Amino acid sequence: MVMTILKWVAGVVIALLAIAIIAVFSFQAPTSWKTADALRTPDERFANLVDYPFAPNYADVEGYRIHYVDEGPRDGETILLLHGQPSWSYLYRHMIPPLVEQGYRVIAPDLVGFGKSDKPLRQKDHNYQMHVDLMTEFVRQIGLQDTTLFAQDWGGLIGLRVVANEPDRFARIMISNTGLPAAGGLRGLIGYPMIKFAVWREGKPDQVADNGEFRFTRWIAWAMHSENFDLPTLFQSATSRTLSDAELAGYAAPFPDEQYKAAIRVFPYLVPSQLRQNQKVMDEFYANWDKPFLTAFGDSDPVTAGGDKIWQETVPGAQGQPHTTITGGNHFIQEDNPEELVSNLVAFIEAN
Repeated sequence: MVMTILKWVAGVVIALLAIAIIAVFSFQAPTSWKTADALRTPDERFANLVDYPFAPNYADVEGYRIHYVDEGPRDGETILLLHGQPSWSYLYRHMIPPLVEQGYRVIAPDLVGFGKSDKPLRQKDHNYQMHVDLMTEFVRQIGLQDTTLFAQDWGGLIGLRVVANEPDRFARIMISNTGLPAAGGLRGLIGYPMIKFAVWREGKPDQVADNGEFRFTRWIAWAMHSENFDLPTLFQSATSRTLSDAELAGYAAPFPDEQYKAAIRVFPYLVPSQLRQNQKVMDEFYANWDKPFLTAFGDSDPVTAGGDKIWQETVPGAQGQPHTTITGGNHFIQEDNPEELVSNLVAFIEAN
């Protein structure tokens, strides 16, 4: 009798373990994708934007039209500026002209789902791997060589993976307020399913903060489900200086209504979706990257505070570089400190 009970218990335990293992793997993020139906924001939405006089350029990448700014001499040293969520190349409007004035060719694309680029209709049309693949192919298609990457927010999550895919095209990297969310082993395996569960527990909040407390899982839930994705308030809350109504309208221009917002709603949910893949990139690529690598994080960004130290300690090319913490730099540091970023970027290129 006792043996029968023990066998039954063992069977139940094995069954539960099998269910748990299946559940963990079933909740991993997809690493494949297909081109989906997409919208294009009407051109009139971008008419007469303040401080954004740049001519549009377009590339067809895997069935999506990607918009990019391409300013400066074609034979100038190239700088690739990558934005994050929920911004677009408008974020770099105060950095592009002074870089061009100093002789650089500056390329600033809009990620698919953002700015003037095509916008897949559904949140499930987006995944982390898709955006890495699209931007990698974009870099190949326009033939970048000897390029400096400057990346912030999702620009880093995607751009740092692009460099790992195409290292010979890049001469140096400068990052600000960004990183590669990574974890190996058991943490890497269960991290995303656990975050998914935590987001589910958050429900559908109508405020980003809970009694003044910011939680990343609440931010994810709010971004996905809130009735009003209030872009102007969001940008102003993550910028130290006061943005004008015209500037806030510039950030809202790509998203006339809800059907254009799938990417900006789902991107926070995708942040921890490739922990294991990112850990492999950190271990196998950035731990051996000996080309110049510079960090310039803001001191007022609650999202990425302390994230610069990981890169300074991990990347061989970061050793001996003049890493800096920019005073007054909030999350959208390109709005708060564009002159200082340009100065640091140019000095970094000239010294290396």
